Order: sequence, then C-alpha cells, then structure tokens
Amino acid sequence: MEKSCSLLIHFDKGSPAMANEIKEALEGNDVDAKVDALKKAIMLLLNGETLPQLFITIVRYVLPSEDHTVQKLLLLYLEIIDKTDARGRVLPEMILICQNLRNNLQHSNEYIRGVTLRFLCRLSETEILEPLVPSVLTNLDHRHPFIRRHALLAVAAIYRLPGQAGEQLLPDAPELVEKVLASEQDLSARRNAFLMLASCAQPRAVAHLLSHADHVPDWGDLLQMATLDLIRKVCRSNPAEKGKYIKIIISLLNSPSAAVVYECANTLVAMSSAPTAIRAAANTYCQLLLTQSDNNVKLIVLDRLNELKSSHREIMVEMIMDVLRALSSPNLDIRRKTFDIALELITSKNVDEVVLTLKKEVVKTQTIELEKNGEYRQMLVQAIHSCAIKFPEVASTVVHLLMDFLGDTNVASALDVVLFVKEIIETNPKLRVSIITRLLDTFYQIRSARVCTCALWVIGEYCLSLSEVESGIATIKQCLGDLPFYTTTEEGEVMGGSKKHQQVNSSGTISSRRPVVLADGTYATQSAASETALSAPIVLPGSLGSPGNLRSLILSGDFFVGVVVACTLTKLVLRLEEVQPSKSEANKACTGILLIMTSMLQLGQSSFLPHPIDNDSFDRIVLCIRLLCNTGDEVRKIWLQSCRQSFAKMLAEKQFRETEEIKAKAQISHAQPDDLIDFYHLKSRKNYTLAPESSKQIRANIKVSSTETGVIFAYFCDYSSSAMDGECGFLAANLYAKSVFGEDALVNVCVEKQADGKLSGYIRIRSKTQGIALSLGDKITLKQKGGN
Repeated sequence: MEKSCSLLIHFDKGSPAMANEIKEALEGNDVDAKVDALKKAIMLLLNGETLPQLFITIVRYVLPSEDHTVQKLLLLYLEIIDKTDARGRVLPEMILICQNLRNNLQHSNEYIRGVTLRFLCRLSETEILEPLVPSVLTNLDHRHPFIRRHALLAVAAIYRLPGQAGEQLLPDAPELVEKVLASEQDLSARRNAFLMLASCAQPRAVAHLLSHADHVPDWGDLLQMATLDLIRKVCRSNPAEKGKYIKIIISLLNSPSAAVVYECANTLVAMSSAPTAIRAAANTYCQLLLTQSDNNVKLIVLDRLNELKSSHREIMVEMIMDVLRALSSPNLDIRRKTFDIALELITSKNVDEVVLTLKKEVVKTQTIELEKNGEYRQMLVQAIHSCAIKFPEVASTVVHLLMDFLGDTNVASALDVVLFVKEIIETNPKLRVSIITRLLDTFYQIRSARVCTCALWVIGEYCLSLSEVESGIATIKQCLGDLPFYTTTEEGEVMGGSKKHQQVNSSGTISSRRPVVLADGTYATQSAASETALSAPIVLPGSLGSPGNLRSLILSGDFFVGVVVACTLTKLVLRLEEVQPSKSEANKACTGILLIMTSMLQLGQSSFLPHPIDNDSFDRIVLCIRLLCNTGDEVRKIWLQSCRQSFAKMLAEKQFRETEEIKAKAQISHAQPDDLIDFYHLKSRKNYTLAPESSKQIRANIKVSSTETGVIFAYFCDYSSSAMDGECGFLAANLYAKSVFGEDALVNVCVEKQADGKLSGYIRIRSKTQGIALSLGDKITLKQKGGN
C-alpha cells in the first residue's frame, strides 16, 4: 500500500450492497450490529476501498455512542481514513471530529480518555491537534495514572511533529514534562516522561539522572531500562563522559530484574574495555546463564559470551568453569554453544579441571536416562578428544573411560571414541600397552561396522609384543566364531538364517535351507551356522553363547569388514613371525588365518547370501592370502611400517594446520576505543599510559620505502559526446593509481592550454603513504620534462 497504517487485515473486496448494509447497521440502535459494521468498514478501508459516504453517517450515529468497543473502533476508523486532500490540506469535514475528541479528553470515564490520548499520538495534522492541546495538558494532572501516562505520550508525540510544528504547539513541553517527572509516582508515567526528555531535551534528562544517581537502584525496571538507553546515547556522542555513569551502571548490576542486569552488562561492554568492566559483564552473563530457565535467553547470553571470548579472551579464560555450568541444561543447542565457547578457552592451567567436569558429564549419561543422551555423549567425546589433542598429558585420565563407549548404540558417538583412541595411541606411546589391553577386552561389545574396522586397524598396527599379537589373533577368532561360515550336507539339513527358522539345539543355532546343484548333478543344501541366544538361560553379550560381532557383520554381507579382518590378521601374522621364537607356532597361526580367509571367500562366492562378494573385496583378500604364502622383505616393510608412518605424518600435518589457524586468529586485532596505545620503535615496544585529556610527544626515526605505481585509472568530468568534438583548451580529470603492493593514490588534474601552446594548471596527489606520493610525483615530473 502507498500510505502507512498501523493495522493490516486481509478482507475481500466490498460491493455497493455491502456498503449499504454497513450504512444501515450504523444508523440503527443495535450496538452489536454497529460493532460488526465498523469492523467491516475498517477492513474495507485497509484493503483499498474509500467509502466516502460513510463519514457523515459515522459522525451522526457513531460519535455519540458511549460503548467502549464502539469508541475504540471509531478511533481506528479515524486513524486510517484520509484526513487531507491531494494538496495536503486538512479536509473541512475533519473539523467535525475535533469537538468529539475534545469531549473524550474531558470524559468522566478513564478508558475513553486514555484511548483518545493514545489516538492523538498517531495524528500529524496540526489543524486537528491545535485545539486539543489545552485538554491534553489538563490530563497531565489527572488523578488516575492511566490517564497521566497516556497524556505524557501524547505530549511527546505532539512535540516531535516534523519541522517546527511541534515546538509551536507546545513550546514549553520539556519544562512541563520535567516538572511532572519530579513529582510523579507511577512507574510507567515516569518512564514515559523520562523517555520524552531523553529524546527531545537530552540535557534535562541527563541533569535529572545525575541529580538522582544515588536513587537509581530504587527505580523500577522500566525506568532503569530507559536510564541505560540514555547512558548509551550520551556516551556514544561524548565518550569523555563515560566516567560519570560507570557508578550508576555498576549499581544496577544488582537489580532484581534480569532484563536490567542484561542491559547493564551490554552497556559495560559497549562503553569500556577495562578488565574490571569486562569481568563484571562476564560475571553477569554467567549468572544469567544459570538463573534463567528460558532457553532463548540462554542462547542470547551465550552469544554475548562468545563475543567477549573473541575480544577479551584473557578475561574469559577465568570464567570457563562458570560457562561450563550451562551444560546442566538438557537443550542440545545450548550445550553445543557452550562447548564452542569453552573449548577455545582451555589452557594448561585449567585443562585438568575442565576434563574432570567433562568426565562427570560422561558418567551422568550412563546413569541418567534422558532424551538425546547419545548425541550429548558424542559432544562430550569430541570435547574430550579436543582437550587430549591440545594437552596430551590429560589423555591418560580419559581414554579408558571413553573406551567403555565403543559399543555405544549411538554409532556417531562410538566412532568418535575409536577415532580418539586411534589418535591418542599414536601421539602418546606410553599409553599404547594399556589402550591395546583395554581395546582387546572390549572389542566384542562393538556392533557398528565402521567402528569395528577402525578398531581392527588399531589392533593390527599397535599389537607389538608376542602376548599382544597372540591376544589380538585370539580376540578376532573369537568374534568370527567357528568355521566354516556355512556347511553343505547331502541330507538337505540347512543351518543358518532364512525365511523359515527353527531351533535345532539348546545352544540357539538358527538354521536355514537353500537347495543347490552339486558338480555331479545331485541336489544338496547349504547352511550358515550362527549361534544366538533364543531361550533361557540368557547369554550375556560377548560370551561364547552369543554370535560374534564380526561373524554377524560378515554374514549380513558386509565384506568390507571381511577385508579389514583379513588385512589385520595378515599384519598380526607378519609381526608374529618376527616376535615368535618358535617357527612352528608361527606357521600354525598362519595356517589358521589362511583358513579364515578362504572361508570368507567361499562364503562370498556361495549362493547362501543374497549378494555375492564384490570384486575389490575378493581381490584384497586374495592378495592377503598370497602375501602370507610368499612374503618378501620389501612387502613386509610396507605392511608393518609404511602404513603407520603415513598415519603419523597425517597427524603432524593436521596439527600444523590447527596451529596455523590459531596463529591467524591471534593476529586478528580487536581494538577498543580506550585500549592502551602501543608504539613500536624498530623492534622494541614501548607502552605509554595516558590519563584523560593528557598528551605525550614521541620522536622516532622512521624509514619510508616507496613503491612504483601500477595501472592508472581515470574519470573525466566532461564525458558528453558533444563536448569531445572540436577544439577544447581545458581538461579536468580525477586519476586513480595503485601500486603493486596495493597502495592507493588519488591524483586531481586541472590543466588549461595557453595561447602560446604551453600548459598551465595544477596536479594534486593524495595518498595515505608518503612514499607512493613522492614516487608518483617524480614520475609526473619526469613525464613533463620528457614531453617538452
């Protein structure tokens, strides 16, 4: 819409019949019918209808009504109708409503007076407001606070009319409002009066504030919020006066209103970067984080803390434990933001305390069943991982606790744990033995294929001693179960899983049958044996009575797991040959491993599974078989050393990138208006602390290096085609030059050709650096000499 309005409601377009219905309803005596008619008229007007014929009807039949609803709708109607003609002059019929408005301003009912005063705040026509000013001023002394607070709003709105109209209607408005403010007891009325002075007569508002500075903590929260808004405005326009208001802001930090306390902290941060002010603001934010139950408030406060972390990290480091208390909230967004802030505040001094808190939170996720516990545990694992990478000395205190979650039902959480273990075992060699022992003890609990493959890689790379290698092979064999993975019998008995299940014995063997044609043309069946607990007694996970995790994954058709199993066993056998003094024992172990690999190939090529083994997995397992049958020194070195060396190199590169990112962040300057000024003289640094309004002169020798200018760009003032025709003896141009190092310069040229053919005028060079200005001036001088 082209004109502004305070209310917009969709309504279907009207018709002449509807306009007549509205008119008839307004002329009647039924109050409810008048209310409905007024609502329809307002909605039609808001959607572009004019309805000019209704105005006289409303003046005659609606204005005299005493019903509150009718009066409220009447004011809405008067607000949205056009009150001026095309030339901006007030329509003559608008004078008819002035008397009604004056009567409303003197009405015995407080509600009628209040809504009429509120209506006047939306008028901008001086001709309508002028006769109403005395009645508005009379309401400033009304006994009811509802009338006084709306009268103050009306005075402020009239005084703020554009141009000089408001000051002409109410020239003494600031003095009147100041007197009302001094004697007013109602909180809302005082707030309205103070806001009027702050926007229209700021010196009066400041004088009132400073004269009552000791009583500001006793003011209501509405007036305190207005006070803080005024302080920010004053300090923004005159920073030298900050010291007058610090005491007031500090006193308001103890306000019982959370909104006031929050605004106090914001004001402190905006006004000063002094450590005491920032520390007080940070403490306030942390208190709000703990006391407020609204999650939206917590998220807003965390955003403020994050801003403080960027500009005042040293102070926020002291508050890290207060920030971590926000983890008590069950909301994941709050917890995520808390981790984002806290992890960048960890130092060698507080890392132990932080890790201890994170460990307690991990334990809580085990003992207390809450929604989204798995996602929260994943965040905790990632946070602990980050701490252990930055500060390796704390890894020993957390790694064994986290390894209990390798079998977590939340796959993402378990994957984070195993990746953490994988990195820690490489970067902390002292923890290798304990990590390997713990991993072998808990390997049977892992159910995720991705976690299994990563854990198998760790076992294959870091089982180094004889006992560790033998334990690793034994653990993998136990998780694979008995061989073969399926059997073929001529009687047609099938053992394994298919559409028809039956319990064969008490050990819980599930059987499935699938007919196949043998090489000699006879029929037989295939079976895949898998042990599971089908009935009492209940078998604990990981015991011999339950299916191994590796066996279950391979029988489900995940041959990538089978490939990783084959590679891990190959590494263990190669290492066993190095650490096992008995060659016969090593050969025996190698034979058992070859049997496992051939069984996996047999399973993959059988028709028992719905999908056969893929070519890549088949080739990889065959490669492992060939390697164990014929091992060379070069191949052994690749399998036992190169892989781990590549992983170590990858970790080093990752750490280097993170270090560079930290350095880049540290170089970002967060300057504040009242920061200490640092002066650099060659390689030495001198700090000077300047008192307010004081100055200090410093003398230093500075070497200026100039650079050659690059491409020159130009803008000509006279660019019309007609101006370029014929002879012209005058040229004005603005030139822009940029050096190869990115230094900028502006050149203003104004030249006139004299009758004798010589050029006269001036060339002005502007640059931020002296070097480029001198260099460019030399170039122009040389060009002038060469041009003659």
